[in-house]
Amino acid sequence: MEYVTLNNGIQMPIIGFGVYQLTDDKETERIVGEAIKAGYRSFDTSSAYFNEEAVGRAIANSGVPREELFITSKLWVQDASYDKAKAAYQASLTRLGLDYLDLYLIHQPFGDYYGAWRAMEELYAAKKVRAIGVSNFDDARLADLILNNHITPALDQVETHPFFQQKTALETMKKYDVQIESWGPFSQGGQGIFTQPVLVDLAKTYQKSVGQIILRWHVQRGVVVIPKSTNPERMKDNLNVFDFNLSDTDMEKIAALDLGHSEAINYLDASAAEMLNGLKIHD
Repeated sequence: MEYVTLNNGIQMPIIGFGVYQLTDDKETERIVGEAIKAGYRSFDTSSAYFNEEAVGRAIANSGVPREELFITSKLWVQDASYDKAKAAYQASLTRLGLDYLDLYLIHQPFGDYYGAWRAMEELYAAKKVRAIGVSNFDDARLADLILNNHITPALDQVETHPFFQQKTALETMKKYDVQIESWGPFSQGGQGIFTQPVLVDLAKTYQKSVGQIILRWHVQRGVVVIPKSTNPERMKDNLNVFDFNLSDTDMEKIAALDLGHSEAINYLDASAAEMLNGLKIHD
């Protein structure tokens, strides 16, 4: 495994395991348990995924020492305020059965995320979380948050894959020493990514799967990735990307696939704010 070093000195595996859309408790627990057996030590969940308890059980039953794991969860829009953020953090800890989180993120750039950030700064100062960050913040929102607060986010988790490469956001994150992390590193299987001709040809050239080519491309760009799979063999394959390097020419071939925009959600569109503010995860 390779690691990135966050801006506060904390190390994080560059490949983790995402649990988005795993909603069946027993199945989630089984899948996370299989991922731990496959060698994953970083897991990404959220209060909005409704699976923190199952993730926590898998961790507790794994026998892996807590200090060897890197656990991320996220604060939903509904709890994005100073008063609610600390309670939401504690609720996530309780559901996970943990004493601390390695990384806590503001899940969406909506609601009173400035108030939430102040609460998270206090959680960090109290050593209740090892690092704090954000998710889905475009480069303007990210820069504004940095310029008007004490702590710079350690990480920004954004949609990133060959069809939406986030080149401007990546440059902004590098400028402010914020680690980029990809959700949907495989474009959530959309846009024919696994049959895309350039990627298929590269897979043949390097004798790897298309998924491994995509993950290697992310890793060489310094992007943390959290692929999800329910198949134990594919879980192992997704970790097996450290024994080869894509050439500069081949990296450029993938760079040419960039559409320059998301086909999933536009965070600059009012409809995104309306939709995400309207999703309530508790009473």
